[in-house]
Amino acid sequence: MKKLACALALGAAFVSTNALAWGNDGHRIVGSIADQLIKGSYAEKQVRALLLPGESLEKVASWMDCVKGTYCGPQTTEMTDYTAANPKHSEYHYTDVPFQLDEYHDHGVGTEEHDIVQSLRQAIWVLQGKDGAAVNPHKFTKRQALLLLTHLAGDVHQPLHVGSAFISKEGVFVVPLKQEQIDGVNIFNPQGGNNMLLDDDKINASGTALIPAAPPKEGEAAKPAGEAKPGPKTKPFHSYWDTTVVDYAMRRVSARTPEQFAQIAIAGKPAVAANTGDPASWPYQWANDALVVAKAAHADVTVGPAGKQTSRNGTVYTVWQLNVPDNYPVPSSAIAKEQLVKGGYHLASLLQAIWPEPAAK
Repeated sequence: MKKLACALALGAAFVSTNALAWGNDGHRIVGSIADQLIKGSYAEKQVRALLLPGESLEKVASWMDCVKGTYCGPQTTEMTDYTAANPKHSEYHYTDVPFQLDEYHDHGVGTEEHDIVQSLRQAIWVLQGKDGAAVNPHKFTKRQALLLLTHLAGDVHQPLHVGSAFISKEGVFVVPLKQEQIDGVNIFNPQGGNNMLLDDDKINASGTALIPAAPPKEGEAAKPAGEAKPGPKTKPFHSYWDTTVVDYAMRRVSARTPEQFAQIAIAGKPAVAANTGDPASWPYQWANDALVVAKAAHADVTVGPAGKQTSRNGTVYTVWQLNVPDNYPVPSSAIAKEQLVKGGYHLASLLQAIWPEPAAK
């Protein structure tokens, strides 16, 4: 009963409020696609053995965001134990490779020993049954490794979680060749696009004009596309890619829920390139693909005037106005759809590579 109560509490947490990275809907889409693709397989049996009653990949897909605070609901003991043992857990979600580059390299500019590629690789090793300080420095349990893998397989397909922009003092995108060049004087790090700001009214107007209205949920009347909401007049570029493009992608296929989006995507029989080689190398392949997509995400995007903002703790930092093409919601939402589908298919393929079907006796 205690185990079941924990599962119900987690389930309640995941349906509440928007988290971070792809947002709750985006991560649930990735998880739901994988749930459906591994159904009936040996991999599904292994996944279910690590999940609690009532859980699924879709339902636990936002767990790594929910541990960051209480916006998903009260923290469980499992969550607090994980965050206490992993003080840098919020940095597992991304890497900051200059988006103009073609490949992720260990120890390259913007990378860390605990970034998204390394964290994914460690989770894979743990699920493969490997252990020891060299392959599991964070001492992930198999359940934690599955939770991380489910979430980070989504994050790594969000282009801004891999390909990062860096801005020179002249206000243009540049490629730092060494980490020490990012000094906040000559080259700035706008934190994965969080400090690059879109005109919220303008981008919402474009979305309203170019993207179909959201279909009504059961029992609700249809809402106008781009319905105005109170809030700031600017939107971080990263936030746009975390959540707005997911909303647009769902609207474009008339999906009301992540599960419905997943069903529509699978029914379309998408052509998703297969990964090759050792599964522990797949995160590198995913990161390299994300760099290709990050170039498209930054295409025809230009840097506007710089300004200053003050954080809640009193730190003053630089922000930049960002200019995007008037039709930006169209290509960006198409990219989002493709990346969400890739994330789900790649997660399913990885789980089946970790737990292949047993040989017939």
